[in-house]
Amino acid sequence: MKKVFRILGIALLALLLFFFGFYLVENEKLPQGQEGAEADRIAEAMMASLNKTAWDTTRVVSWNFKGIHEYIWERDKDLVTATWGDYEVQFSTRRKFGSVMKNGEKLSVEESEPVLQKAYDYFNNDSFWLYAPFKAFDPGTERRIVTCKDGQKGLMVTYTSGGTAPGDSYVWILDENNRPTSVKMWVSILPIGGMEFTWENYKTLPSGALIAQDHHLYGAVNVDIKKLQ
Repeated sequence: MKKVFRILGIALLALLLFFFGFYLVENEKLPQGQEGAEADRIAEAMMASLNKTAWDTTRVVSWNFKGIHEYIWERDKDLVTATWGDYEVQFSTRRKFGSVMKNGEKLSVEESEPVLQKAYDYFNNDSFWLYAPFKAFDPGTERRIVTCKDGQKGLMVTYTSGGTAPGDSYVWILDENNRPTSVKMWVSILPIGGMEFTWENYKTLPSGALIAQDHHLYGAVNVDIKKLQ
């Protein structure tokens, strides 16, 4: 038994050392940059490359997030229908008001409240992966041109207020046409600063807006969007 505990202890130590080394190598300080007209110009160009005008006129969009959450977002009505597990939830993104069905039965107002909050939180996270580049000028945002640790230049968008995680920063890496190819994140829910997710496999919605369907991390994890239409 002592030998087993010794082996487990060595394995745990090795694992801790691995993660510590990984943290030292991968963790990146938030880059500093310059606000101003040039940063705003690049942000506008980024959104134009994905046809922000078409996104603004998109009435309905539906998608599946990582095979877990299904959404129908009727943007012209400010109505989201979210389904997962036994739940179907309809709610307003602005008023956090709606109704909840569980196994086809409507829940009471009291029972619905925590589920509505969960649906709202799911939507805030999952819709980020859908249309984050179009949020560069949201209220409370700041834009800067920055140079990252690896020498890549990018557009940093910081959310100073609003949303579910004020203070988070995102650095968009753009190609020669100002289209996002990846985004590096400094966010409260991630333990390492500068984690980089790809922004690729674009699909054109019927309205003409371009949406990235795949977001790979280290070539292993994919935060994917399916059934996009």
